[in-house]
Formats: sequence, structure tokens, C-alpha cells
Amino acid sequence: MIAFVFPGQGAQVVGMGKDFYENSELSKNIFDEAAELLDFDVKKVCFEENEAINITEYTQAAMLTTSVAMLEVLKEKGLKPDVCAGLSLGEYCALVASGVMDFEDALKAVRQRGILMQEAVPTGIGAMSAIIGLDADVIAGICDKIDEVSVANYNCPGQIVITGKKEAVEKANEELKEAGARRCVMLNVSGPFHSEMLKTAGEELYRVLENVELKDFEIPYVTNVTAKYVTNENKNEIKEMLKDQVSSSVLWIQSVENMIEQGVDTFVEIGPGKTLTGFIKKIAKAVDKEVTTYNVEKYEDVEAVVNALA
Repeated sequence: MIAFVFPGQGAQVVGMGKDFYENSELSKNIFDEAAELLDFDVKKVCFEENEAINITEYTQAAMLTTSVAMLEVLKEKGLKPDVCAGLSLGEYCALVASGVMDFEDALKAVRQRGILMQEAVPTGIGAMSAIIGLDADVIAGICDKIDEVSVANYNCPGQIVITGKKEAVEKANEELKEAGARRCVMLNVSGPFHSEMLKTAGEELYRVLENVELKDFEIPYVTNVTAKYVTNENKNEIKEMLKDQVSSSVLWIQSVENMIEQGVDTFVEIGPGKTLTGFIKKIAKAVDKEVTTYNVEKYEDVEAVVNALA
């Protein structure tokens, strides 16, 4: 069984998707459509050296556009997954891949999501930190004892991200080091994402999502909020989960474990970087399972993946 997985914010890189734009009419159409729909030059942000690519309100729409442009080429070649999932922002790519959300609706929602998340907390008030080499339960336990800090991302065994008020995150770092963390790395981000501090942003995003039409699933997807499969039976919960996702923990470890339990043995990461591939290998190893991973980040990657899987 095959899963298509999509990276989130942080994987962006200048030049992403440019070779797809130049080599595929379908990809070109996605970028051109995004350029018409957005109020900024998404092609410039993706293709040319610039600072906007790392600013949340631009990053999110640029990442979605790039991953969907890559996805369309795989679909054209006849490659179809059994399930889709995405890390945080990548969940919107998964919804497009699942057939539930049109690209246009996803792009408009993500554009607003980026703006709302950027504006939710003034820069410098919140922070995030990657905790390396400590058990997830220990990290969660320490965060529970400190006000205004919580787990943001369960990325993979040995790498958990915490989030919250800057002072609280710094205090948690000290306690986590004492508890045996190998490293605590403050992240270069513009806000305390996936924390309670962004709850209002999620509620405002919900008002945007209320106008989005959800279609029937062609392919199920796994949500960050519960790590469970979502199908037509529980489709009406999607908007609520996307609202909650802004301020709740991303259960990526649990999501991948669930997919493996359901029979997924092949993961295709679609988008810039190889972040999810690294996470997936560590998650599979921890549950003593063999999985095969592929990356599609360059146009030349498509042929190799299609030849292996089609």
C-alpha cells in the first residue's frame, strides 16, 4: 500500500518547483492559477532569491502550490496512493490529493491561515524548540507542569518540538536538559505555532473554512489532530479538525504508525526536502517495520518513482 505525504512549513527552499513549471504543462497551470488567485507573486517567491519565502503568510501558499504542482505530474503518470497525509500545512495538500478540497479553495484557505498565524502573536513573544534525544512522554510530562508551553510536533522518536510563550519554552528547555535531553534547539520561527496562543487564529480560520465546499473522498487521509483515517463517514469533522490543528499538537508519529498498521509499506514524500522521509524511517524502525520511501522534489525524481511503483 502506498501513502502520499506532504511536508509542512520549514521545508521551503528557493527554486522549489521551478523545474516542474518548466517541464510540465500541468505544473505550469497550477503555478499560473495560483498567481492569478493570490495577492502576491507566488512564482517569484518560489523561484527567485527572496526573503518572503520564509515569512509565514507567504510560505504557506507557496508550499501548497509547489506540492500540488508536483502531485499533478504523478497523477498524470497514473500513480495513485491508498492514503494521504501531511505535516501541519501539508495536511491541505493531502486534502487536495484526496479529492476533498479543490486546489483553489485550499489555496485561499492556506493564504488566510498564513496571515492569521503570522498576526496571531507579536514576533518575539512566542517561541518553539526542538528537543533531541528524549522520550516523548517525558517531554510531555515536563511541559504539563509548566504554564504556557506544550508539545507542538511529535515528529519522530528522538525529535519532539515544543511551543509556547518564549520564557516558558526557555524554562522547559532547562528542565528537559536536566531530564536528559541531548539538545534543545530554539527554532527560527515567527510564532509559537501549534500552541494555545494560536487558538483565536484557528477560530478565525474556521470562518474562512465555512465557505469551502468539501467533496467526497477519492482517497482517505490521516489527520494531524487525531492521527486517524478520515473518510466520507466522518467528512463533516474536517473543518473542525483544521480549526483545532492550528493550536493543537501535530501527531505525526502516531499518524505514520497508524498508516503502517493499516498496511502502508511505501511512502512517497511530495514537496521540497526530505524531512518526512527521515521521520518515517525512524518511526518505522521504532515499531520494527520495514518501509520503502521515495522523494519527489525534482522533476527528474518523477520517472524513478513512477518506474518503481506504477
